[in-house]
Amino acid sequence: MDNLKNFRRTNYCGDLRLGDTGKTVSLCGWVQRQRDLGGLIFVDLRDRTGLIQLSFDDGTDQAVFEKASSLRSEYVIAATGTVRERESKTDKIATGAIEVYVTELRLLAKAETPPFEIVENSKANDMLRLKYRYLDLRRPDMQKMIATRHKVTKIARDYFDEQGFYEIETPMLTKSTPEGARDYLVPSRVHPGKFYALPQSPQQYKQLLMLSGFDRYMQIARCFRDEDLRADRQPEFTQIDLEMSFVNEDDVMEIQEGFLKLVFKEVLDVDVQTPFLRMPWREAMDRFGSDKPDLRFGYEIFDLSETVKSCGFGVFDGALEQGGTVRGIKIEGGAKFSRKEIDSLTEFVKTYRVKGLAWAKVNENGELSSSFAKFLKPETMEALLEKAGAGKGDLVLIVADADTETALNALGMLRCEVARRMDAIPEGVYKLLWVTDFPLFEYGEDDEGKKRLYAKHHPFTAPKDEDLPLFEQNPIAMRAKAYDIVLNGTELGGGSIRIHRSDVQQRMFKALGFEEADIQERFGHMIEAFRYGAPPHGGLAYGLDRLVMLMTGASSIRDVIAFPKVQNASDLMMNCPDVVDEKQLDDLSIAVTRVEEEPAEEE
Repeated sequence: MDNLKNFRRTNYCGDLRLGDTGKTVSLCGWVQRQRDLGGLIFVDLRDRTGLIQLSFDDGTDQAVFEKASSLRSEYVIAATGTVRERESKTDKIATGAIEVYVTELRLLAKAETPPFEIVENSKANDMLRLKYRYLDLRRPDMQKMIATRHKVTKIARDYFDEQGFYEIETPMLTKSTPEGARDYLVPSRVHPGKFYALPQSPQQYKQLLMLSGFDRYMQIARCFRDEDLRADRQPEFTQIDLEMSFVNEDDVMEIQEGFLKLVFKEVLDVDVQTPFLRMPWREAMDRFGSDKPDLRFGYEIFDLSETVKSCGFGVFDGALEQGGTVRGIKIEGGAKFSRKEIDSLTEFVKTYRVKGLAWAKVNENGELSSSFAKFLKPETMEALLEKAGAGKGDLVLIVADADTETALNALGMLRCEVARRMDAIPEGVYKLLWVTDFPLFEYGEDDEGKKRLYAKHHPFTAPKDEDLPLFEQNPIAMRAKAYDIVLNGTELGGGSIRIHRSDVQQRMFKALGFEEADIQERFGHMIEAFRYGAPPHGGLAYGLDRLVMLMTGASSIRDVIAFPKVQNASDLMMNCPDVVDEKQLDDLSIAVTRVEEEPAEEE
């Protein structure tokens, strides 16, 4: 086995071009493959920038040639040679017009046959890829995603620095203030029986920094939430975290639009138009059934409640009599859907807590077929189709439910599913918008199953000034100075103007049902700080992982994180979480009362 000693790399593999012909270069990397043709050997050498072909022939030093003949996939090598034009060129790789004729070769490490091929778009299953993540990360598409993440992060740092932001780190060990997702707790050795929490966000610290007079803060912040995972969630994730003083919603949005315009141009060479569209939360829900609507396609929701009121069809009448709604979407060209396909859409929509799906379609010859037309008067059916704007070849899908928000949510998911099936989602199109004027509160159940108010965002979000009297009169009707940035149906980030007055903050806590002792226990430090002069302030946090996922076209957020967790929050590569020895537990004053059972091994 060789070593580097006085060897110095001069170039990366993927950076060389035809203009480098005649140059002596030194390269390092992994063997992608070796082809031994007898008196001629070719080796594809790979590093993070790409591939280049190394060549050896009967003019090569015999020792070097023999060493080349011993090379196998994933061997680690260093090579020195001369760049020359290839006789047989290829456009499949960027360096396909050249090769390096090797004069010196060093074998730095051998490798076993990997459990899957190190190639772009590997067919290996996700669990295998994550178990051998260090191998998965060698693949060119994974390298590109991680490189893109680096670029986005650098642009963020540079842009916000130019805008006057200070990058300030906030603590990773902090106070547990359970509200929303569960905290990850960290036991203290020097304070037996007491615990830190890993931060769900730097929210309180960044507000305190505004009280400290720093005016503009940013941080590439690690955050932790012990919650059930979905495809786009991880127990630990990264935010581009921001806060500003002496600002309103417009000020925050303008700064963020500048950042997103820059990052899309620098990374994707895409020009996004500013200012972004703004849409109140209520409008987004009514038109698209979602607070993060995908605007790349139509299928907008329309209200049929007045059109079909007292129509005689029990499904519609029953929903309306209970104070509910009848809503629908029109699928242009959807008449081609078979009954079987419509039935599958019905089953799909039922998973979102509605009872079913009514439908009507107008065939290309103008004939109407429907699941409910026989229950309606012809003039009512005609009015319904007119309201839907349905013509020849169109399909109308309708949901009726006693709860309006349930109906809207179901239709919101349905329009996205139909768009996928209709292949109606254009590629390479980026639709950005602000969703504004969120509700300040929402109803939920506490641990005892009792209905209570929860903060829609967090308890430091400021209400609309005109809604302040509603704290005591009708808090559920209050709107927040909150805003989400949405890209193609995915929330990129969210933020708000914060409460900066102690009296308003106290009213917020009271509306949430917090007792005074509880307020002091959880947030006493914040209440105390506000007594010393808090400036108006607000901010936003982007999900860095999510932004990079959308920009790279990755199918999962895991693909843009170097070492992600699986859906049960475990790390297959490191085999954690894991048990620890009794001495560690004793040092931390912890007694384990229950241990997860290991799954039985298959015979």
